[in-house]
Amino acid sequence: MTRDDIIRMAEEAGIKGPAPARQGVKMYANPQRLESFADLVAAHEREMCAKVAFNAKTYIEAAAAIRARGEK
Repeated sequence: MTRDDIIRMAEEAGIKGPAPARQGVKMYANPQRLESFADLVAAHEREMCAKVAFNAKTYIEAAAAIRARGEK
């Protein structure tokens, strides 16, 4: 997930920032909008994990690939 993906999902969830929000990325949200953002991020990650699992040869390979997604 890229930085732009995260900003796009935040904006989609109704989280707003000052005009060029992408510069310093200062964004403001209430708890409901944060929950909506978390739901969008979780849905995106589930889809990415499903794609990894679908392309894996074994469940062990799928598990290792999904865990590796969290490492940078």
